[in-house]
Parts: sequence; C-alpha cells; structure tokens
Amino acid sequence: MTTAATLRAQIEHHDDRYYVLDAPEISDADYDRLWIALQALEAAHPELITADSPTQRVSGRPLAAFAKVAHGAPMLSLSKALCAADLRAFDQRIRADLGLATVRYVAEPKIDGLAITIRYEHGLLTRAATRGDGQCGEDVTAQVRTIKSVPLRLRGTGWPAHLEVRGEVYMPLDSYRASQERARREGGKGFATPRNAAAGSLRQLDPRQTAQRPLAFCCYGFTANAAMPATHSASLECLRIWGLPVSAEIRLLDGIEACIHYYQAMGPARDRINYAIDGVVVKVDALADQARLGVTARAPRWAVACK
Repeated sequence: MTTAATLRAQIEHHDDRYYVLDAPEISDADYDRLWIALQALEAAHPELITADSPTQRVSGRPLAAFAKVAHGAPMLSLSKALCAADLRAFDQRIRADLGLATVRYVAEPKIDGLAITIRYEHGLLTRAATRGDGQCGEDVTAQVRTIKSVPLRLRGTGWPAHLEVRGEVYMPLDSYRASQERARREGGKGFATPRNAAAGSLRQLDPRQTAQRPLAFCCYGFTANAAMPATHSASLECLRIWGLPVSAEIRLLDGIEACIHYYQAMGPARDRINYAIDGVVVKVDALADQARLGVTARAPRWAVACK
C-alpha cells in the first residue's frame, strides 16, 4: 500500500513540475488520482495528516480582519530610473563607491503584482505578509498557502533554518483575461488591472475564496542570511532548487550597457511573458558589495527600477 508520505512527495513533485517549472510529467487525470488517494488515506487515518500536506493548503475559518505583523527586515522601495542616462548615472555612482571599473549586475523583469514576504522555519512555511508600509504588513498566511506555486515545505536540503523570501503575487495574464471575459458574459464588474486582480484575490478574508483565484508567485529576493551563497544570482538559484519559483527571464550581466540592452529587449518580450511587467530591476550581484553600498531610509543603494 502506498504511504501518505509517498503520496505527498509525489504530489509535491508534480506541483513543482506544473506550477513552478511549467513542465508537467503526468496527465491531469493521473494527478487527480494521486490527490484522491491521499485524501482518502488521510480521511481514514487523520493521525497521518501533516501541516505541509497538499490537502491542508486551504484550512481554517474566514478571518474577521487581517492581523498586522512587523517585518523581520524592512520591505524597502526601489529608486527609479526613467531612461538609459539614469541607469548610466546609477552605474557611475556604484563603480565610484566600490572602486571598480565594471560591476556585475542581475537584471530581471519588474512584475506588476503584490509584494509579499514569506517566512520558512526549518523548511516549513510559517508566515506570509503583505508589504504594507514597509515596516508592518497584513498577515496573509492562510491566503498564500492556497497558491500552488508556493511550497508549503522547502524541497531538497541545505536551506537555512530561518529563511525569509520576498516576491510578487500575480495573476497570470491568460487567467486574468479569462476572468475578465467571464465577468463580461455574466454582467459583472471585472478587475481594472492584473495587479488589482492579484491584490483583490489575495486580500479575501476567506482563504477558500483566494483558493478559487488563479494566483501565482515569483520570488525575487531574500533577507540577508549568512547561510546563503556570496552572490544574489547564486542565492536565487538556491531558492529555485528549494522549490520557490524564480523568473526564467533573470540575467547575469557585466556592465550597465548590457543592462540597458536587456531593458530595451524586455519591451518586445511582453508579448511572450504570461505576467504583467512595469519595467526591469537592476541589482548589484555580489552580496558583499550590496552590504558595502547599504540602504537609505527608503531604498537600497545597490538596486534600481527602470520603468
């Protein structure tokens, strides 16, 4: 007889293949059979249910209101660049401060979603919160648990005992368009933008309502942790290995001219990306250099968003 642990591992594997890697290995019918088998086994033996079981993504009663939670580290804004000249000025300051002729950067799309932070303790998801005012946000743990691209337990090994990741919750564009068409047919009012759709869906007090919305998550960072690799790009690869979705559009680039070329290329790329973007983000790759550059009261000095 297949054990509950085996069924959970199989479902988690196929969730990762489908929702994170976009490379499913089995049919929907075969996936449903695994899910039904696990539900039946847990129903017959409730002592086998674990907090990270896929069957426990939606649990608990609707909330009366969202609780406020303080972030372990501030969720800062990003300085803005409006053109290539602004990016070159950013790079000039970075090179001067670091005493380098060329800086290695990480460039990525700026997803137009809702920024959140997710905390993992010993590999288990324990809390999720919105950005709020940057110092304090709303506790949306129950809602985030319903998003299937968010692992309830980190995969693999080697992750820190305490890990806090940052990212964007968004509604994929194909799902957003389908919901808009459905609202039009039914005479209802759709969402103004994909970002509004994500925010409105995540901030449902009843997590069962959130579970019915096709939300996704993309991880773009983490709070400083001595257990992570020495670069931002290598750390993102670790997050990907641990089951957290990371954008396939991220690039490691030498020098600001390569970043400008990336920014210019992302315009036409909007047609093939299944999420809304409102620019690109450029970050210094070396974490030691990020630490040397530091932050201002509202933004890191080692990153810039180009609209």
